[in-house]
Amino acid sequence: MNRIKTCMLVLTFRLLSYLPLPLLHAIGSALGWAVYFSSSRYRHRLQDNIRQAGFGEYLSAAIAEAGKNMMELPFVWCASPERVLKTLTIKNWVLVQQAQDAKRGIIFLTPHLGCFEISAQAAAAQLPLTVMYRPPRQAALKPLIEGARARHNLSLAPANLSGVRSLFKVLKRNGAIGLLPDQVPQDGEGVWADFFGKPAYTMTLPAKMLEMSGATMILAFAERLPRGRGYTLHFHPFSMAEGLTPQQQVRAINVAMEQLISFCPAQYFWSYNRYKIPAGVVGPNESDASVQKDLA
Repeated sequence: MNRIKTCMLVLTFRLLSYLPLPLLHAIGSALGWAVYFSSSRYRHRLQDNIRQAGFGEYLSAAIAEAGKNMMELPFVWCASPERVLKTLTIKNWVLVQQAQDAKRGIIFLTPHLGCFEISAQAAAAQLPLTVMYRPPRQAALKPLIEGARARHNLSLAPANLSGVRSLFKVLKRNGAIGLLPDQVPQDGEGVWADFFGKPAYTMTLPAKMLEMSGATMILAFAERLPRGRGYTLHFHPFSMAEGLTPQQQVRAINVAMEQLISFCPAQYFWSYNRYKIPAGVVGPNESDASVQKDLA
């Protein structure tokens, strides 16, 4: 049964990939509103998160952009790389070139902003790239997603100890890796730090890799242009002061993510459960109470 589901899903995505991007985005806008009104859980989370961040005036636009995010996936994953990359304009690639010329590893940090799926493809078109990947919960999606993401020059590293070791090896060879820094980590892989004024369990891996490798950290996101005109991939420099605590390090990264998101707030993935408490993790309020008890 799973094989049949997978085959049907792959076929559907491949057929949709032949549609023009403007049409996919137009369908996506309508789909975004349909999902918003049909799921109260989705609706409330999106509303709560975007208002928590202070971008409530972008709610309507964010609903449509979320639908575009869904409908562009067949195009990004299944259309030919040549056709996908034709829709993309790259800004400030000089940052990447300077890191390569200096023989340094590169850590790309890409939040759930804009078309984050196309960012890795665009970078991999220029240099070998390894990205951390967490398999989907639905088994039927795994072959589609893994096959779509593992394209030329683009390798996947699982989100486990083996994958982390693979990423370190890439950086030691002065290679390039990609991480989603706003993805909620598992127990023991993060600390609590504010994200738009609310504690969010945030991964410590990017900061650890930066400290141990001496790599160059670059922020990247692909802005979705209006009316299906394509995307603009932006690169921004990032540096971190030495001697910071893990909490200070992840807060510095969260601040950088907040600044990127403020560039086009309607295109952030506001329905993502960014503030959840992972299994086995002590909540932020409980952590504070525990610290105060120890100090007393």
